[in-house]
Amino acid sequence: MFEAEKQYYSISETAEIFGVKPSLLRSWENDFELLKPFKNQKGTRFFTLKDMEIIRMIIYLTKDKGYTLHGAKEAIRCNFGKVAEQAELISKLNTVKEFLLAIKNNL
Repeated sequence: MFEAEKQYYSISETAEIFGVKPSLLRSWENDFELLKPFKNQKGTRFFTLKDMEIIRMIIYLTKDKGYTLHGAKEAIRCNFGKVAEQAELISKLNTVKEFLLAIKNNL
């Protein structure tokens, strides 16, 4: 997905990777204190791999598990390691699913 291909990702690249709008990423930046992208002098946001992992956790909790933003914040704050592992696992399983569906469609 984004395994150390680059050190920084622009907000548009990040939004495309996760299938969300840039405005949602900006909103989450205000809601989640752990999500702090680098900003240059112009204010352009650049997301690090750590930021990408946090975004993956937020998406996992809010979209896959149905948490509210407040619930997702609490889950990340209280169980960061466990949530990170679960989000990574779901991401890998989705990649395998997409691969298998592509094979099925080519048969």
